[in-house]
Amino acid sequence: MREASLIGRAGRIYRRIPGLERFYERHKNIQLNQPAPTGLNEQWVADLTYIRVGNEWRYLAVVLDVYSRKVIGWSLGSRKTADLTLRALRHALRVRTPKPGLIFHTDRGVEYGAYLIQNELGRHGIRPSMNRPNQCTDNAHMESFFHSLKAEAIHGVSFKSEQELRVVLGGYINQFYNQKRLHSGIGYVAPAEYEKMVA
Repeated sequence: MREASLIGRAGRIYRRIPGLERFYERHKNIQLNQPAPTGLNEQWVADLTYIRVGNEWRYLAVVLDVYSRKVIGWSLGSRKTADLTLRALRHALRVRTPKPGLIFHTDRGVEYGAYLIQNELGRHGIRPSMNRPNQCTDNAHMESFFHSLKAEAIHGVSFKSEQELRVVLGGYINQFYNQKRLHSGIGYVAPAEYEKMVA
């Protein structure tokens, strides 16, 4: 190439997707300037993470009530899709009946920006809120939950099947995290106990 006076040219890996920036501009971080919630169903947060099962990944989507730190919806699946996050949201809506105006805060993942999720939020009068670009700490409550989950129930464990993982997640979330795990942010009581105290 040098002898022929040729210069290599690398193609751009990133392709701009027309309309994507405009799409996300509609979803501001409205939770950022809100005071801490003073009751249940004022602010929910959601996110998803991945967990290894054998040589594959499984994806866990979770919805948490910021006020009590209680996990109110979760869904496990083999694909990271809007349908997975929708199932977790619908799980939360089956166990809670929020009034219109609830803030539903997530990161900027396409699974939450999808019309499938946004339409469901709109049907229930729920206001979507998303992290600012490159600010993962905007969703600190969910990051904290996933850190606890992985440190206390996932790391060091080899799961042979999705069913085995599902049993562990159900036990951790429903029996331990919600019922027994103490949280400094709510006076060192468990989420379920805190909700009884303020009911």
